[in-house]
Amino acid sequence: MAGPAEFESWLCSRLDALQVDRDVYGTYIRSLLEEEESEAERLEVLRATLSAVLEDDTLEEVCQQILKQWTDCCSRSAAAGSHPEDEVQAIASLIEKQAQIVVRQKEVTEEDKKRKEALLAQYANVTDEEDEGDEAEELGAVAIPSDKSLFKNTNVEDVLNRRRQQREQAKEDAHKKKEQDKMQREKDKLTKQERKEKEKKRTQKGERKR
Repeated sequence: MAGPAEFESWLCSRLDALQVDRDVYGTYIRSLLEEEESEAERLEVLRATLSAVLEDDTLEEVCQQILKQWTDCCSRSAAAGSHPEDEVQAIASLIEKQAQIVVRQKEVTEEDKKRKEALLAQYANVTDEEDEGDEAEELGAVAIPSDKSLFKNTNVEDVLNRRRQQREQAKEDAHKKKEQDKMQREKDKLTKQERKEKEKKRTQKGERKR
């Protein structure tokens, strides 16, 4: 989606200019903007988030800039229009491929049955003098494996399993990063508070000296 991607690029550049860690705050800010529904709510969460790293005299201006950029990018993306038909076509193509696989499996199964029947008919003519155990053993040796063992197509299943594992890993990684970023934001807030306290003490000392 061009809108959010464009916004993310702009946001990273803006955070760099403000000397704010883009890895900690960039993704978090975007997730907040996506979750909140109204501009007032978005502005409120922006203030709460960036107050840990920005001074009060620049906080409001930066929050307004971010909100405006987000709104503009989303508007341009909506105007460009999405193409849901592409997604529908992709799903239809996948269904068609799966259907072809099923048809091929059925065709092979019918052929396999005929070959087995021919083999059984051939061995039905064996004389009664032949040992029945040997006959069964011989049939087992030449019989064609069933479609479950030989013709089962596991490609689709393998792909789905890999995608499921990738999604689970991505969720786990995102959760870890979220926790790390949260800790960093708390650390930034404490650092800013300590800086204010030191500045306050210096000011008080200066006033006492006068």
